[in-house]
Parts: sequence; structure tokens; C-alpha cells
Amino acid sequence: MKRFGSFLAVLLLAPAAAGSHPHIFVDTAVKAVVSDAGELQAVEITWAYDEFYSLLIFEDQALDSDYDGALTAEELAKLQGFDMAWVEGFQGDTYLTLDGEALVLGAPEHLSTEVSEGRITTRHRRALVQPQAADGVVIKAYDPTYYTAYTVNRGLEVTGGCQGSITPPNLDQAYTMVEELLYAMPTEQAEESYPKVGEAFADTLRLSCGA
Repeated sequence: MKRFGSFLAVLLLAPAAAGSHPHIFVDTAVKAVVSDAGELQAVEITWAYDEFYSLLIFEDQALDSDYDGALTAEELAKLQGFDMAWVEGFQGDTYLTLDGEALVLGAPEHLSTEVSEGRITTRHRRALVQPQAADGVVIKAYDPTYYTAYTVNRGLEVTGGCQGSITPPNLDQAYTMVEELLYAMPTEQAEESYPKVGEAFADTLRLSCGA
């Protein structure tokens, strides 16, 4: 996986299924940390990985040897922060904009890693390099290549007296765009370089700090 450097099993599986996306499904929650003065300071991201991907991680790290979907305290300690070793250039699949301009996030800070019913759930925090007025900030969670699908179905929390809304993607438009892009590409190119359509499938989170 592009996010972090291990997990060879996932990388080996990818070429065989290159024609279909996505491969990893992540239930997501977002917390926008806004000061009382209305400045967005940081975002806290929750990723709940699907059962199959969680199983791949267990196998890759030789965890859950009894296959009960739970980890011992020692195994859980080994798993902490497993998805924080990002490769250079990886943006964390979290994108913030204000008036169309990208906001820069700092390095991730691991907050927690838990396992329940065979699924791994992690939380991390990313501070804005330069805090910004929260009103009008747009947050999207997506993988540009759509190898990983993020759905913000675990909630949006906003502190500091501000509010947030979630607008789901227009899937009809998104799938139509994918079909048009793939149709315009030679078959061999489509297999090797899937178009960067992830944003079209992303939920749009918008912050507001009006009276």
C-alpha cells in the first residue's frame, strides 16, 4: 500500500485486480479542533479498516494467532502506530481547503489503535501548519487513486462553537466520469495507471462558524 512501506501482501494482490477499485474500505470520523476564537487548529481522524484488510495486517505482523478477531495486550502494543509510517509524498488522504486554496497539515500524531470484532480502528491528529479561520473550511477524505475508499459515516465533530455539515458525493456523476476516463485510455494504460478519481467519490465536510 502506498501509505506505508510494509504489507507486501497488499502490494502483491493489487496487480491482479487492477481493473477494479477500490480494494480497501475505511469507515471514517473527523473531529475539527476549533479554538474559541474560531480558528481551526487541527483535525483528528479516525480510520476503521474493513475486516479483510485488518486480516491482512494481522497476517503481515503475525498477530491474532488464534483467529478470534481479538488481540492480546502484547499484540495490541505491537500494532500501535502501524499506519503512521507514511512514505514520502503521502498526504494522509485528508485534504483541507479554504476558498479553494489548500491548507497545509503537519505530520501525523498517533492517538490510539484498537481492535474489535476483527477490525482495526486507529486515530491520529494533524495540526495545521498555520491555523486558519474555520468558517468555510472544506475537508475531504479520499485516496486520489481510489485504491482506498473512505466514507465519513462515523461522524463529524466540531469544537469551539462552530458547526459542520456532510454532503455525500454524487455517485452517478462519479461513475460516469470514471467510465469516460477509462474509455478514453488504452486498455493497457488503464490497467497500469488507474485515473485519479478519488475526490469524485469523497464526502464533502464544510465548517461554519456563523452566529
